[in-house]
Amino acid sequence: MIHRASLALLAAVLMAAGAASAAEPGAQAQALHVLNRLAYGPRPGDVERVAGMGVQRWIDQQLHPETIPLPSDLNTRLAALDTVNRGAGASLAEFLELRRDVRMEDEGAKQRRRQVEMRVSRQAAEARLLSAVESPRQLEEVMVDFWYNHFNVFAGKGIDRALVTSYERDAIRPHALGSFRALLGATAKHPAMLFYLDNVVSSAPRADAKGKARGLNENYARELMELHTLGADGGYTQRDVTELARMLTGWTFDQKRLARTGEMFRFDAGRHDRGTKTWLGHEIAPAGQQEGEYALDVLAMHPATAHHVSRQLAQYFVSDDPPPALVDRMAATWLASQGDIRAVLATLFASREFMAPDAAGAKFKTPYQFVVSAVRASGVPVVNVGPLVNTMNQLGMPLYGCQTPDGYKNTQDAWLNPDALTRRIAFASALAGGRLPLGVVPAEARPAAMAPNLAGSDVVPLPAPVPPAEPKPVPLDPVRLQATLAGSISPRTLGTVQRNPDNLRAAMLLGSPDFMQR
Repeated sequence: MIHRASLALLAAVLMAAGAASAAEPGAQAQALHVLNRLAYGPRPGDVERVAGMGVQRWIDQQLHPETIPLPSDLNTRLAALDTVNRGAGASLAEFLELRRDVRMEDEGAKQRRRQVEMRVSRQAAEARLLSAVESPRQLEEVMVDFWYNHFNVFAGKGIDRALVTSYERDAIRPHALGSFRALLGATAKHPAMLFYLDNVVSSAPRADAKGKARGLNENYARELMELHTLGADGGYTQRDVTELARMLTGWTFDQKRLARTGEMFRFDAGRHDRGTKTWLGHEIAPAGQQEGEYALDVLAMHPATAHHVSRQLAQYFVSDDPPPALVDRMAATWLASQGDIRAVLATLFASREFMAPDAAGAKFKTPYQFVVSAVRASGVPVVNVGPLVNTMNQLGMPLYGCQTPDGYKNTQDAWLNPDALTRRIAFASALAGGRLPLGVVPAEARPAAMAPNLAGSDVVPLPAPVPPAEPKPVPLDPVRLQATLAGSISPRTLGTVQRNPDNLRAAMLLGSPDFMQR
């Protein structure tokens, strides 16, 4: 067991060691590089496997995830998550019923609601984390995380507690490597986004008794241009925001209808502003829902969008300040391919900027990337995602928990600070020491205790099942872990690790500055 004093010493040693590029030549270096960027790092044997099949062939496979079969045990576990697999309507119906019971002061309703919300949250986290750790379709998982942050919805706002699972499954995941226009439209029409950015209540402006305009809500229109498409410097004005908001009036959904029938989007002509608009320098004739569809068409293929989103992709995969020439080539591919995400990524991954030797170690892992990559490198089977969720909460990156529309950042300045490093090293120490209960079924997921049978006076109540004992901690093998990480650990750090006791070495590898880079 690593005590507080040992942990403090470990942190000091690692921070003093610093990070240096590992000079691993050839195919293994390239394999490690793409596993750290297109995937959440290597699992045991991954570097050798990718190097053996060829890096380009592996990239091509990742760009076409439908060609990669999922492991049967992963499919089975994901299929068993009932709240993850049900429709948005059923989830919302349950949420609304529980909210109604609470308002009616139904005894026990608050506790039932808390239990349901915890179950929904736990299963959503389990589905996301299991897929990130175990799915061989690693690029797909990386892009789901990227696009969810790009089109962020905060799970803690009202009915979005019931809707974010459907949002990720139905709006984000199907289009993660497809058409940007399809992705843009799917997010625009999903009730989670309509509710989060208030377009659900936006309607044609009307003057109140004092002559002030009421009804129009500009939140979604503003973020649609500033964050989702053109970018803050995309050349639009405040008037363009207002005019786009007018074009999108009537894009809404009906909570009761969604809960009853599953209908997720509805155009309400009665709410729509029927006037002529002037947007981005063009006069827009009244056309109902088609005004909004036209706006999405224009935004998806606007040169500013091509540049803005290409830069964000290059920032995620290459460096915090990506090379302008690379961004320009990606934007050109965007326009030539009609916003084909797969084609833009292919241009990125084939670039010399992405594959350059000095690109390795240029990105600092977010808390999500750090936690997932550490578990993958450890090879530890995950039954209980609770410790991983708790760690991300402590590191300031709770799943689905970013309150602002811009989503979580992926740059070093957002996550690198002394307190965060100490918390990361504490997690690395616990994982390396086998002290995280990843293999223990969480209490809330165990079958409920059997109720006593009191039908007859001579019947003895049945005993409640005894929870399984927690297994004895099994520390990670530092030799195996070092082999898994291949050349990602610099000779300088390896030298520091080798000079320390065996029971610290695995923790030092996972808590090293080298491992916190990707």
